[in-house]
Amino acid sequence: MSPHRREGPDASAETAVRVADFVLRRPASVFPAAVLDQARYLLLDTIGIAIAAGPMEAGRIARDTATLLYNSNDPKHCARMLFDGRRASTAGAAYAAATQIDNLDGHDGYSPTKGHIGVVVVPALAALAEQLPELSGPDALAALVIGYEVAGRAGIALHATVSDYHTSGAWNALGVAAVAARLRKLSDGQLREALGIAEYHGPRSQMMREIATPTMLHDGSGIGALTGLSAAVLAERGFTGAPAITVEAPEVADHWRDLGVFWQTLHQYVKPYPICRWAHAAIDATRGLVLSHHLTPADIGHVQVNSFHYAATLFDGMPDTTSKAQYSLRFAVATFILHGRIGLEHISGAGLEDAAVAEMLARISVSEHERHSARFPAGRWADVIITTTDGRVLTSGDVHARGGPEAPLASGDIEAKYMEFATPVLGRGRAMAIRDAILSLTDPDSRFTDLSGLLYDPPVISKILQRPAW
Repeated sequence: MSPHRREGPDASAETAVRVADFVLRRPASVFPAAVLDQARYLLLDTIGIAIAAGPMEAGRIARDTATLLYNSNDPKHCARMLFDGRRASTAGAAYAAATQIDNLDGHDGYSPTKGHIGVVVVPALAALAEQLPELSGPDALAALVIGYEVAGRAGIALHATVSDYHTSGAWNALGVAAVAARLRKLSDGQLREALGIAEYHGPRSQMMREIATPTMLHDGSGIGALTGLSAAVLAERGFTGAPAITVEAPEVADHWRDLGVFWQTLHQYVKPYPICRWAHAAIDATRGLVLSHHLTPADIGHVQVNSFHYAATLFDGMPDTTSKAQYSLRFAVATFILHGRIGLEHISGAGLEDAAVAEMLARISVSEHERHSARFPAGRWADVIITTTDGRVLTSGDVHARGGPEAPLASGDIEAKYMEFATPVLGRGRAMAIRDAILSLTDPDSRFTDLSGLLYDPPVISKILQRPAW
């Protein structure tokens, strides 16, 4: 053992101090500029998904439920719900937005956690900022980064110490608690209790159950957001819950030693498609062959997808709900072949009854290959073999999903994705104003209220809200 490495109680105490120093006392001014720059693009991407998901049935139900069950009479604990305007408790507003975002699978993620962080820390920031009119742009971005860094390490620690594959809500609740602790100026002891409460009450829900039968439960992040903010308020008022074993157990100490040195925020992926990340490598491999060989749907006789185990378990048939469509692989590949992209209209409404996609789906086969499984979760790999109708056999080679550090999207691509999702709901003018306000948050003179004034009012394009339930 290294002479500088401690185990047991000393290691636990060191981790608790390290986390408190990082969460409560590290000023935004010492966060690397590249990290804050990345945070604004993650915020932009997540807000775009929140906007697009607003009219969806899951989001409407979550917002209504927040007003029914998760409200507050104390103005200090109230917040408006994103793109709705009605008030709920701070925890209720975050719950509603996180559930809304979680049900449109186009938001960011972090491969080592096998899950998602922005889906909860962005709603938490938006809800908490309602009580912080002087919050600066850099301070808001720093709070987001703290959420990403704490949640990511908690997720990795959980996966390393338990056998079940739990949804993101099981661990991203700790990131929410950390964001709340910083913005509400909790003490070291209160932060420690909040992390313990968030971990204890975090939903240890079974991810593979949701993969097998996709529903609005998705990745458990709505309850993760609710739990994290509730934990902070409980700790603030004296409720105890420490320690969080994913933070303080001696066997997870290594996951926390690089806090504030290695920035997990820089290693999040941004999705090009509103589809489960497990399918992206197959879509991108197909995309490469279609584009490089100028293939039309009529040229394709058969598509063989080889990928990792979890990708091969995704929903296999023609989906009849948007939840199933987002947890698809064959449907996603067929949709890309037919349309050259995968948009919200393809995974909802009439897109679920597209006869041409159903016909193409029958030409696609999916198999697990061990070499791809061996590289999961660090990587999301696939290879595709297309047999054309004239007898050619075209191979993609091994392809990693785009959007992460292995094949990052350019900032212009992230902005274009945001506009594609936001404009149909809000209109181009408001969508652009939100984009510009978010991208200006790195300015030392900016205030989060420059953005938040645009985030809460419901859309004025009423025809969007009158769509049938998706």
